[in-house]
Amino acid sequence: MAKIGKRTAAARKAFDGKSILSVEEAVTLVKGAASAKFDETVEIAMNLGVDPRHADQMVRGVVQLPNGTGKTVRVAVFARAAKADEATAAGADIVGAEDLMEAIQGGKIDFDRCIATPDMMPLVGRLGKILGPRNLMPNPKVGTVTMDVKAAVEAAKGGEVQFKVEKAGVIHAGIGKVSFSEEKLAENVRAFVDAVSRAKPTGAKGTYLKKVSISSTMGPGVALDLASAAK
Repeated sequence: MAKIGKRTAAARKAFDGKSILSVEEAVTLVKGAASAKFDETVEIAMNLGVDPRHADQMVRGVVQLPNGTGKTVRVAVFARAAKADEATAAGADIVGAEDLMEAIQGGKIDFDRCIATPDMMPLVGRLGKILGPRNLMPNPKVGTVTMDVKAAVEAAKGGEVQFKVEKAGVIHAGIGKVSFSEEKLAENVRAFVDAVSRAKPTGAKGTYLKKVSISSTMGPGVALDLASAAK
């Protein structure tokens, strides 16, 4: 059996006897148990009553967290001419067309969000097998295929989080850092839960929100009271 480190043991002890907590209680507990030498991410996991193998039960969307994520997001934009200049002026880290496509095909993917103008999608479409599995493929449903590249870049840099349900019906996302105040983390938790709730697909049957939990990067998870997590 693997030996449990002192930090992990201490974190588990702090969570002993804690089952379902209010958002504020859970945030305080997660912050207090985080002991890594780096600023851990506070992560949320949501178990949904959907089967994403069916198109009418797919859950995906985007939410602008009120207090950002605390993460520096690198943004790549597929655009030409004036729209390329607009993307650069808005703070995009990488802007290009065929040259950017070739870099990605060569394995250079040093960005967290990919945005494209509609006219660039025939080019970007060739990268589906590379960007798709990494959840980086531009999509009009989440605002990453758009002519308003300025707004899209600024949103990505300002704390916008995309979400997409996985095969097991679970959504994972980072919603802040343990260095955030309890109030800011609680606001982000509720904003994220609200966005996923509003993204309920037409084909969802029975209980949609089954379980919501939060944890720090290196810490145990704790389940949230669903009524407390709702806005």
